[in-house]
Amino acid sequence: MKAFLILEDGTVFEGTSIGSTREVVSEIVFNTSMTGYLEVLTDPSYAGQAVCMTYPLIGNYGITPDMESGKPWPDGFIVRELSRIPSNFRCEGTIQDFLVEHDIPGIAGIDTRALTKILREKGTMNGMITTNENYNFDEIAPKLKAYVTGDVVSKVTCSEKKVLPGNGKKVALLDFGAKKNIAKSLNDRGCEVTIFPAHTKAEDILKTNPDGIMLSNGPGDPKDCGPIIEEIKKLYNSDTPIFAICLGHQLMALANGADTHKMKYGHRGGNHPVKDLETGRVYISSQNHGYVVDTDKLDPKVATPAFVNVNDGTNEGLKYTGKNIFTVQFHPEACPGPQDSGYLFDRFIKMMGGEQ
Repeated sequence: MKAFLILEDGTVFEGTSIGSTREVVSEIVFNTSMTGYLEVLTDPSYAGQAVCMTYPLIGNYGITPDMESGKPWPDGFIVRELSRIPSNFRCEGTIQDFLVEHDIPGIAGIDTRALTKILREKGTMNGMITTNENYNFDEIAPKLKAYVTGDVVSKVTCSEKKVLPGNGKKVALLDFGAKKNIAKSLNDRGCEVTIFPAHTKAEDILKTNPDGIMLSNGPGDPKDCGPIIEEIKKLYNSDTPIFAICLGHQLMALANGADTHKMKYGHRGGNHPVKDLETGRVYISSQNHGYVVDTDKLDPKVATPAFVNVNDGTNEGLKYTGKNIFTVQFHPEACPGPQDSGYLFDRFIKMMGGEQ
């Protein structure tokens, strides 16, 4: 069946329908990872977006147990070529069946390089995936322009508290759309991890007497999380050690008077170099974000830059002055991506008074 990707600027790509055949309007973004498509599909940070994979062949090892949450989250999936016959000893099914099962529409057979160039040159834009060959762009255009991701954190967060047992430090993980490997990275280091829904009151977290607090990744515009930011202010004032990743990093910055803005096309992939400003060492990192903290509006009495993106100079982390708090924009838990910055979990445990 034919399918069409119609962009906000009027560009149309014709390809083949994959997954569900329902029509969807979403924000179109691209990911440059060469492997890890399943982790990308099950990363809650992609809620409200349709993902274009720049690597030309997707699905060649099928569906494996490497899921970062219980279900896929993107609104749509865009690939050059979808492998119909996967081959891997861990394979449990095909991407096609997985997309159909979870009602996610997609399109294959388009020039994903051309699409990526458009998004890089013009910036991230909205688009529609449809199988309707008789579409009318004049009717579609207002829908594309009006689309916003909205409050996607409420959509992806867990519904109730859950605990991963451990004999080490007690960590409270605030789930804004957390990938499984964040909790696992802490749990593997002996931590008892209690996962809290995103809208949990700071008082309810603090009364459990955690040794440290983890603020997770998540989707959407951080400025749409006003009530959560107010609770983070209370956590900041508690003097409990805090480590934050991605959206959590942005929310902590907003809670302390900094500002954020939307990037032209964001960072999404497994090969982004970040420099540790304390040591001068560069690490290759996994990233997935479309917003960034403005360091020029940051009070150095509150926080100072700790990491910077080597490619474009944008902020990749903050160290909070006089506090046991540090935050990063990239993903030290990876999945998919390199494990170079996994040492940051050890730093967090040391900050809580544990052994590194």
